[in-house]
Amino acid sequence: MRLKTFKRGIHPHDGKNLSSGSPIRPISAAEEMVYPLAQHIGAPAVPIVKAGDEVLAGQKIAEANGYVSVPIYSAVSGKVKTVGLHATATGDLQPCIVIQNDGLGQWQEPAYDPTCAEYQTEDFVKKTMESHHVQALTPESIRKAIGEAGIVGMGGAGFPAVIKLTPKDDTKIEYLIINGAECEPYLTSDDRLMQESGDVLLAGCHLLLKLFPNAVCMVGVENNKKIAIRGLTEKAKAYDRIKICPLKTKYPQGGERMLISALTGRKLNSSRLPADVGCVVVNVATVISAFYAVTLGRPLTHRVMTITGDAVAHPCNLLVPIGMSLADVLVAAGGFVEGVIPQKLINGGPMMGTALFSLDVPVTKTSASLLALSEDPVALHDTTACIRCGKCVSVCPEKLVPQLLSEAADREDFEAFEKYGGMECIECGSCAYVCPAKRHLVQSMRYGRRMTSSNIKARQNSAKGGSST
Repeated sequence: MRLKTFKRGIHPHDGKNLSSGSPIRPISAAEEMVYPLAQHIGAPAVPIVKAGDEVLAGQKIAEANGYVSVPIYSAVSGKVKTVGLHATATGDLQPCIVIQNDGLGQWQEPAYDPTCAEYQTEDFVKKTMESHHVQALTPESIRKAIGEAGIVGMGGAGFPAVIKLTPKDDTKIEYLIINGAECEPYLTSDDRLMQESGDVLLAGCHLLLKLFPNAVCMVGVENNKKIAIRGLTEKAKAYDRIKICPLKTKYPQGGERMLISALTGRKLNSSRLPADVGCVVVNVATVISAFYAVTLGRPLTHRVMTITGDAVAHPCNLLVPIGMSLADVLVAAGGFVEGVIPQKLINGGPMMGTALFSLDVPVTKTSASLLALSEDPVALHDTTACIRCGKCVSVCPEKLVPQLLSEAADREDFEAFEKYGGMECIECGSCAYVCPAKRHLVQSMRYGRRMTSSNIKARQNSAKGGSST
């Protein structure tokens, strides 16, 4: 069978063997939990608790602030210590709610503890899907439950899930695409979710298909996840509109544009949304969270993370209460290898993750992984002048010329950056990976995109102002 894929891309060392055999293990919350108000794309949530307030696990502690925003819930019971600034993984201070965990684990009704294995069983899923409540669900009630649960895209982008699942015209959506590619090196949390919670995942897909009457669901899984593919393929036989689609193992296969291209042949660029080409793309972990929100009324309080790297004592996949510090999560993975001082700590994977300055930062809804490496692969090489070899061009999935874009960004010629198609860059890092000169192409591109975006907005605002006078 010919595997579906996209053009270009790379094959980096994936390091998945470190944690791929580790079943998901729930861990207990820390004594102090920190909840940033900005855990998603859009307006930060607004706190509805204050210092001294008692809270329960599963209780809403911050309300959505407008359309592009979602609420935040506590994963523990305890007392609010402060509502103020705290360091986050982005490297800056952000408004956060800090809660002192009382260790009692008292849940607000409905008390559906995410760590309970019962809720993953085939029998539980079957009974739930046959219940009167689920049979009576409407598109409106499904969307309301997902929005109220505070669910965001858990593959890393953090876009409010309810907005992604609410296109202008439901009837024009032909493909509900589930992103199970997990192409980022070292990460294995989605793989384990597909293996261990396949019944929940497919039931969640079935529920989401209620939103799109003319769509089929395509679950894209890279073919290095053979156990997940076999299990899901067998379980999917019970569903008429769900198909498991093996993908060629290649980076960045899990990118939204790449996934749409591989599975449907349709093309997407920065000026269009997936819905414009008849698609909605949702991550595996997002679908599973949506299932529990819709069927049980469970808010998003926990997420699965991969804790890995050659500097980690026991690489593993953990079900982590959102709000824990990465330092506390690392302890649950055995800490660092004895005698090893990691030279690189990354929030996420090595290609699109961000370097960490400290582990005293909280886990958020979009925290997919903590990667600790004994050597810094970037620091091992000195940057030299571009040798015009063209390797960056040959691997760019967006068919750009990274050399020209990085040069334009470095000299702050943002008109040229825009002219060369810089806003189409997805910052996947493929160009930097193959660059023999070890140039910091992604950093240049990221800066160029940020500044160009600001210029475009300023231009648009100026045009609006001019047309109104």
